[in-house]
Amino acid sequence: MITALVNGRVLTADGFVEGKSVVVEGGRIAAVVDGVPAADDLRDLGGGVLLPGFIDTQVNGGAGVLFNDDPSVEAVAAIGRAHRRFGTTGFLPTLISDDQAVIARAIAAADEAIAAGVPGVLGVHIEGPFISERRKGIHDPSKFQTLDESWLPLLTSLKRGRTLVTLAPETMRLDLIGRLRQAGVIVAAGHTNAGYETMRAALDAGVTGFTHLFNAMSPLGSREPGVVGAALEDPRGVCGIIVDGRHVHPAALRLALRLKGEAGLMLVTDAMPTVGLADKTFELQGRRIVVRDGVCVDEAGTLAGSDLDMAAAVRNSMAMLGVDLASAARMASLSPARFLGLDGQLGVIAPGYRADLVLVDDRLDVLETWIGGIPA
Repeated sequence: MITALVNGRVLTADGFVEGKSVVVEGGRIAAVVDGVPAADDLRDLGGGVLLPGFIDTQVNGGAGVLFNDDPSVEAVAAIGRAHRRFGTTGFLPTLISDDQAVIARAIAAADEAIAAGVPGVLGVHIEGPFISERRKGIHDPSKFQTLDESWLPLLTSLKRGRTLVTLAPETMRLDLIGRLRQAGVIVAAGHTNAGYETMRAALDAGVTGFTHLFNAMSPLGSREPGVVGAALEDPRGVCGIIVDGRHVHPAALRLALRLKGEAGLMLVTDAMPTVGLADKTFELQGRRIVVRDGVCVDEAGTLAGSDLDMAAAVRNSMAMLGVDLASAARMASLSPARFLGLDGQLGVIAPGYRADLVLVDDRLDVLETWIGGIPA
């Protein structure tokens, strides 16, 4: 079955092109060609904008489902369906700090979901429990643990896809970061009060990312640059950013963009179950969370993830960071693909890449998505 997507404005590695058709065969992009090619199925895109599918490395929930409450294949599938409506074609279901048994179920659920062919799931993100109580955010400190050798078999147990672990490097021996990396685990710093020197040592040990830059980490100071200073200075770490105008002031994000460039930043949602629902309340580990002014907060006003989707994050990036659609889309697709080691497979509309695509209109409302060449 050969499908040709025609009459669209296509974002390629060289920028937007018109008059090109994207040929899809066997779940992959076979060619990007001039004109209208011969195909079994012609899909007229109606002049819409065809982008690489968005990849979200931090998705706690959606459509009323919270991964911590239900670490199952069914929950992963429901979360994926909720976010696919907003252009997300690849995601990591994300578990915040919880008990070891829950973490084990979450990893197994992601593994089983990939094996079962659940659309979009790329692995799992374990955010905590190896984090700092001083930078805990909404995480429950009663769940916190110290990373030692006994945790390595579990954290390296995912057979399919990518495992991302967010941790606070000051709370553990840094050689354990290297052991996780050697086993294929991606390690990000987050919810950390590390000093600048400790953070630089953690980068040397194998940290390659920063979870929600600026939030829940030691800030940039004049005499102690902190985690933020190390993140902005060192080109090795890709920084996840929540662009909702609430988690981080747009001016701070614009400065980060100047220092890191679009390749050093990736859009994330940190989304909670309210995404895709009219009901903007939910329970998180016994606490009532509500969406207020576009963000999720508990009764004390502590941030508890977001009500953001990836299409909105792309729109916000254009409005708040002053980037064009091509740059915003790359921060939502190519940057996370590179971070996950999936560049060459995802994040670009080019021959050989998986046909994970999103069609949007001029307002960036999502019209259609394809995952492995299969439309929603």
